[in-house]
Amino acid sequence: MMQRLLNSRSFRKYWKHKPAVVSSIIIAGYVIVSLAIVFGDLVTIENCEQRVAPKELPGFGLLPVVSEELNAQEEYVNEIDRLLQKQRKNPDTEEKCRYMGLEVVDRPPEQLEKEIEEYFAVADQLYQIDDIDDIVAEGGSEAQDILSKLTKAREIQRGFYTAESQDALARKLQLSLGTDRQGRSIFLRAVYSIKVAITVGFVTGILAVGIGTILGLIAGYSGGWADALVTWLYSTFASIPNIVLLMVLAWVFQGGEVDKWLNDLTNNYFEKLIGGALEETLIPVIIAFSATYWIGPCRIIRGETLKLRESEYVQAARVMGFSRFRVLFRHILPNLSHLMLINFSLLFIGAIKSEVILSFLGLGVQRGASWGKMIDASKSDVANGMFWQIGAATAFMFGLVLAFNILSDALQDILDPKHV
Repeated sequence: MMQRLLNSRSFRKYWKHKPAVVSSIIIAGYVIVSLAIVFGDLVTIENCEQRVAPKELPGFGLLPVVSEELNAQEEYVNEIDRLLQKQRKNPDTEEKCRYMGLEVVDRPPEQLEKEIEEYFAVADQLYQIDDIDDIVAEGGSEAQDILSKLTKAREIQRGFYTAESQDALARKLQLSLGTDRQGRSIFLRAVYSIKVAITVGFVTGILAVGIGTILGLIAGYSGGWADALVTWLYSTFASIPNIVLLMVLAWVFQGGEVDKWLNDLTNNYFEKLIGGALEETLIPVIIAFSATYWIGPCRIIRGETLKLRESEYVQAARVMGFSRFRVLFRHILPNLSHLMLINFSLLFIGAIKSEVILSFLGLGVQRGASWGKMIDASKSDVANGMFWQIGAATAFMFGLVLAFNILSDALQDILDPKHV
């Protein structure tokens, strides 16, 4: 069967469409990362919420201005001093001292105290300089003296921590795109959001296309009251904005009454399955999207089924006495597969963009990270000239949506025999 697929005309056309092949590789990368997050705990919610820096830091290897770097260094060193005092009060403890994911070096307290005093001796000289950022920006001998002292303070501060090579690489990745106002890694939050986007897009696409295809087949093939009922259904649901439906679902799931009923019914297996309260999961978002997104596929499948049921091979199947079920799923449905695939790719993109918008408005993802929440949290950052968070979220989303747009256009060219 695999050999037959590889030799098919559609696959040959796909393989010649290089942008579609590249887009497929990009999408596969996103999916692999998503699966690694789900099944391998590549990035967890706890990782997204953990502070990796004292405050907001720029990404791409850029350093903050001198005054901000001094403030960040001071918080690190003050924390070392606090841990040192704690260790003096409880010298028998064997617990490793860690701060923001970094392990404090195992040195005698007297040596650490000496190094702390040495750091503050250098830092105090810098704190006494007025308009230090402007002086460094202008350059000159005074700026060089400031930078040399800053480098010395930086080396002392970094010497308080130790890390294995693997931890050092992880640390560089965590800070590669900077941190937000709470000191959380933008890189980790952007990567974790891939799982959210893929889950919402994939599940919504499958459910919406599945519901739309089944109802469209029934309406188009049966006609009569079934067609009238399905037409009334999608006309009614088309008038309900998914944002309103999501607000209603959020209100229904609020308070945990639905969770309690489902957990009592399943002996608490439901909570273990979804990993938390319903209102904190993606289930309300997926239900709201699926309840409205099936309308487009249903209309398209219904219209195509109306044409196919009058075709000669379908009428021949009826004359031969084949059941309605066999005619629908053996003779009509295979000729609609290209429409289902194209609709899935379009709904996948629509669901991701809608989730970002709703999360930006505070109606989507409630726990964890998503690109929409990152864009929402970056509003004040942009006003201060910090574009790391909104840039990372936009870039990650742009890559996935662009790849799916290119692939969906290519699939329409490849699979739809009527598409020019």
